[in-house]
Amino acid sequence: MIKFHPNEEHLFHYVTGDLSPALLMMVGTHVDMCPRCQEQVRDIEAMVATKLFGQTQVPQDFSAANDSFDNDAMLQQIMAQTPTHKASDSAHNALVDELVLEGKRFKLPATLARSHHRIGEWHKLIGHMWRAPVQIGGDDVLTFIYMDKGTKVPEHTHKGREATLVVNGVFNDETAEYRDGDFVFLDGSVKHTPETRDEDCLTLAALDAPMHFTSGLSRLLNPFSSLFFK
Repeated sequence: MIKFHPNEEHLFHYVTGDLSPALLMMVGTHVDMCPRCQEQVRDIEAMVATKLFGQTQVPQDFSAANDSFDNDAMLQQIMAQTPTHKASDSAHNALVDELVLEGKRFKLPATLARSHHRIGEWHKLIGHMWRAPVQIGGDDVLTFIYMDKGTKVPEHTHKGREATLVVNGVFNDETAEYRDGDFVFLDGSVKHTPETRDEDCLTLAALDAPMHFTSGLSRLLNPFSSLFFK
């Protein structure tokens, strides 16, 4: 069961297309995975439709309930842009719903599957962690972070805001356990130490500023944190 969700403001601006491209994709992927937020999105659409069109039924070309990104003008523009890494025409047009790393296969929600051609190469980070960028246009970049089981990220906070979505697996920090579909939104007021225990974890992250390590020798990484985690 998904326990952590985008707030109502995020969902409202997701429906109206007023989020940044990175958050638009993050929230849309969570909605793919979350029946509760799908229902909330339908309710918000009905409310907006009533206000805009004077009717409670959502016009067909406005509805985001079943395929939100295909119907959202902002995402249409994003998806029309050419990714910065090379991709063949066949890869661009194919719907690939799996992500493969080190022999492991991860099922991608529909929003990410439609953007598979935008996923860059995997690079190994410190310890048993890997990252891959997702280029979505302009300066916005999402990042897949894979943590093998028994991996810990040093204690850190954020100079800006960080949204993290669990695509597959489980990780913990000092306050909670996060599983498939959980959406976590943090700012500089939070310090935490994410870690995996008996399971690995694949997350998707959007940061608008680098992480800031706060304890021990890990603070030496701060000048390079944007290279690893943004």
